[in-house]
Amino acid sequence: MSISDLFDSGFQKRNQDHFASIVRVAMSDDIITDEEKAFLDRLARKLNISEDDYQEILKDYKSHPINPPTNYEARLERLFDLSRMVYADHIKGEDQVTILERLGVGLGFRTDNVKYIVDKALCLVDQGVDADTFAAEIKSMNQ
Repeated sequence: MSISDLFDSGFQKRNQDHFASIVRVAMSDDIITDEEKAFLDRLARKLNISEDDYQEILKDYKSHPINPPTNYEARLERLFDLSRMVYADHIKGEDQVTILERLGVGLGFRTDNVKYIVDKALCLVDQGVDADTFAAEIKSMNQ
């Protein structure tokens, strides 16, 4: 196995674990709504999750380790990616914002301010800011 194969398989495994963590959040109320399913479908495509892996993760998402971001920077990076996905697909609506808020809590943002963070995140993405500006703006909310 070449080094590039190891890197690719490690990257894919991380994407699968990340996806499984998001499925776990979606399943926190024991159901996946149509809106959540549509979001998961889009997310799976963005993360290059194969159809077989997608079905396996939906069936047995608890077998994947929870790999929350280990630091604030990684948390902001994932929030940026998820916010862009919601915005790029023109799916910003009450259900999608609620999903993003739940994912924000899953990423480690505090429940008492996740609504403000998600609102700010979606506004920043709407303005077309880059990842560095996004992170700086979100960080400034906590000062």
